[in-house]
Amino acid sequence: MSVGHYENFPVASLLLPPALREPVGVIYRFARSADDIADEGDHPPQARLARLQEFRLELEGINSGRTPHTLLFADLARVVRERRLPLPPFHDLLDAFAQDVVKKRYADFAELLDYCRRSANPVGRLLLILFGKNTEAHCGKSDSICSALQLINFWQDIAIDYVKGRIYLPQDEMRSFGVSEANILAQQCNGAWLELMKFQTERARDLMLSGSSLGRELPGRIGLQIRATVQGGLRILEKLERAGYDMFRHRPVLKWHDWPLLLWRTLL
Repeated sequence: MSVGHYENFPVASLLLPPALREPVGVIYRFARSADDIADEGDHPPQARLARLQEFRLELEGINSGRTPHTLLFADLARVVRERRLPLPPFHDLLDAFAQDVVKKRYADFAELLDYCRRSANPVGRLLLILFGKNTEAHCGKSDSICSALQLINFWQDIAIDYVKGRIYLPQDEMRSFGVSEANILAQQCNGAWLELMKFQTERARDLMLSGSSLGRELPGRIGLQIRATVQGGLRILEKLERAGYDMFRHRPVLKWHDWPLLLWRTLL
């Protein structure tokens, strides 16, 4: 588990086989760099979209064999060539980050899952290609894990995202549970809020667990990495629940004392 924007995604760690750490790190750098363009600083939307378009052109350059303009894309071009990685997953990530610039609300859960399909799932699928384990069944379980991790990140960052003008909670479910944007603005953790967030966290947990067997199906350190990632996401959900879903005042994060527990659960 990493720290920062992609804190709930698997990145290069000591659990990964040494030969995979560098290519995984390059994929992470690409994703985080593009995410930062959409998320960080005070640039207006058009400037952010223009910068993401430059990333798209660099990807097209990799496809056509042009010389990359930056170290990031030089490294990415080499990894794509050496590992025979497809470029559409990288384009999907850019589409999701561009959507973050212009789309601030989600009508229903289907819309939110479609965002996860492009913002999170490509990372898992690229890793499976690196692992040589990208069967249809494995990809389906990876999608469940990655989408769940994205949802968990949404729920821990509700207050942070609201400051940026974004609400990832499905609008129809907010209405169904009697929660308005005024509740989020007031950071009000009343009964309606607790029921809404209990529903969201239980669904994220179920989605995570539906793909968790992937960590047992893949061998060695690769399986350990996946199991550790799953346990990290589940631990964040536990902390959300213990905080009474008050992520406004108690944003859950993994701390040093969580790691022995995560290791124990990973090895079980």
